[in-house]
Amino acid sequence: MNPDTRAVSTRELPAGTPVIDADPFAEDVLAAPYKLHAEMREAGPLVWLSKYGIWASARHRECADVLKDYETFCSSAGVGLANFKTEPPFRPPSLVLETDPPEHTRARTALARALSQKAVTALQSEFEAQADQLIDRLLQQRDIDGVADIAIAYPLKVFPDAVGLNEEGRENLLAYGNLVFNVFGPDNRLRREALAISAEVGEWIMRHCERGALSLGGIGDDLYQAADQGLITAEEAGLLVRSLLTAGIDTTVGGIGNALYCFAQHPEQWDLLRRDPGQAKHAFEEVLRFEAPVQTFFRTSAKATELAGTAIAENEKILLFLGAGNRDPRRWPDADQFDITRRPSGHLAFGTGIHRCVGQRVAQMEGEIILRKLAERVERLEQTGPAIHRLNNTLRNLDSLPLRLHGA
Repeated sequence: MNPDTRAVSTRELPAGTPVIDADPFAEDVLAAPYKLHAEMREAGPLVWLSKYGIWASARHRECADVLKDYETFCSSAGVGLANFKTEPPFRPPSLVLETDPPEHTRARTALARALSQKAVTALQSEFEAQADQLIDRLLQQRDIDGVADIAIAYPLKVFPDAVGLNEEGRENLLAYGNLVFNVFGPDNRLRREALAISAEVGEWIMRHCERGALSLGGIGDDLYQAADQGLITAEEAGLLVRSLLTAGIDTTVGGIGNALYCFAQHPEQWDLLRRDPGQAKHAFEEVLRFEAPVQTFFRTSAKATELAGTAIAENEKILLFLGAGNRDPRRWPDADQFDITRRPSGHLAFGTGIHRCVGQRVAQMEGEIILRKLAERVERLEQTGPAIHRLNNTLRNLDSLPLRLHGA
């Protein structure tokens, strides 16, 4: 059953339940979501989205509470609008994103070993060298597209290299990530267009996640070695490589692109970073809070429960607005201001709880390196044309960002 043909719940709502009639997946809302986010936050800690017959929260506390309580609000029914208990998934579920313990624990243990602090630290020198080479070229070019030339070019080089993927056809990773994150939404134009290419890009990515397609010594090879040791199966190793390549590209592309946009729009913040490039990691965290690449995720009630004083029946979908929670004034003063001197700890861009993004260390390192290297060598990021957002049912990413780099 597609999400647009599912029966919209007509359940009797508890007295006083705030009802939101707006469609958060409408294209005009996806392009500029923060007005609706503020309306939902002010309406209450939990609201009812009448168009889809589901619960939703746009406040930080409730979003974090749901994400941490995996026993009550499960991921195994899918982290999109589709309910895997009643609707078949379009592809085999992610072993880390769309499972619960004990399956999730076993898969995450294998991933955590492959992405240990020691393993990530070993990648740093190569990541830095690639950033230097990229910036050398771009400073000669001067007029660039910040998305294509930095936000896509850098992660699409360093992370697949680290996984052990060959160079040919890497653009399919972008198409596949766009597909997966669009499918989490309702059956709108974005979802339908993404699904139209699902067979083609799905076959490509699974073929390139096989052991024979990966180079020795990479993260992907480490996962297959975990299968050799009996921690996971060989089939599961391939699915975990797929999860890495899905979540490790689009979200990092979004984070870096959003960072360039934030600093181009707020040159005084770029001046602050240039005075102390060592604050790049901290600055990247503020970008993730302010313009979260992952805006929404769903959970499903595994049992009848209560959230924010409201009774929730078993098997009901709850839409968590992570990007809205990151701008909750109950959690941060002046939350709608981009301020790299802020302490943004606790933001929800990587999620929280046992399903917190397992690859966050790599994403943080990529964002920190590229911002630090740019701050050391670029005096000003001049935006020379309008930024264009790439609409997606889950992600908030840019499609284009014309920039002129003024060398220091």
